[in-house]
Amino acid sequence: MTTATAKTVEKVHRSSQRHWVGDGFPVRSVFGYNDLGRELSPFLLMDYAGPHTFAPAERPRGVGSHPHKGFETVSIVYSGEVAHRDSSGAGGTIGPGDVQWMTAGKGLVHEEFHSPEFTRKGGELDMVQLWVNLRARDKQAAPGYQSLLANQIPKVEVRGNGGTVRVIAGEYAGVRGPARTFTPMNVWDMALNPGGMAQLEFNGGDTTALFVRSGTVTVNGATASASDLVILSRGGTQLNLEPVSAANLLLLNGEPINEPVSAYGPFVMNSEEEIRQAYSDFRQGRMGSL
Repeated sequence: MTTATAKTVEKVHRSSQRHWVGDGFPVRSVFGYNDLGRELSPFLLMDYAGPHTFAPAERPRGVGSHPHKGFETVSIVYSGEVAHRDSSGAGGTIGPGDVQWMTAGKGLVHEEFHSPEFTRKGGELDMVQLWVNLRARDKQAAPGYQSLLANQIPKVEVRGNGGTVRVIAGEYAGVRGPARTFTPMNVWDMALNPGGMAQLEFNGGDTTALFVRSGTVTVNGATASASDLVILSRGGTQLNLEPVSAANLLLLNGEPINEPVSAYGPFVMNSEEEIRQAYSDFRQGRMGSL
């Protein structure tokens, strides 16, 4: 019988200061493909937008038409509303608790703006966008769009009144999330109660990281607070979470993609030649248009 061992905390990484993406998303860069993306494979990049309160407006704020190729974007909304449309013909609006899982695959063009209703009323925007890498053989997949509404995402109680886990992707306590993924991974929203404890176990060799949206939590002996990213060793299998205060966390865990990564701007491929080809495809209109 294999003896379970605790994962080691490799580092507690602090998010950047806020900057604007377009005119609708004041974001902290939690990590990017040029700093921690390879270390955190299959996860490439994560931005945390908000919480930020917008006044009512007449014109939607956001990010206009731009391309992507070779990976997936995962947008998780906690408050506010975001409207999306892309050159594959997909689109929709996501609000509190909803998730948009978009596969750029072989390339598409999309835009993201505050929804008309949120623009008109104003209010708080609070959301995460995560980039997930694809294996070389999947980078030519057809673009796809998964709209995962809050009522489709199962919420599981943590034993001992420890809190709740929303299973977006993967599996927790025998309950599977609705997201379809190209490689094995767990993406969980966690809300933990002070005084409780969550004991988790993962496959040895997997990437594991924990982003603290709010509150303070002890992770295998290391303390992390709002905007911190806790990066765990790939060795070991166990993770013990002890909230010092009520804490909202986003847990990322997945099988690494052991392939070269070449990334520039909105494209993530396996070589510089493929990046040049992606730019050529975009300029030639092969990714479509809005």
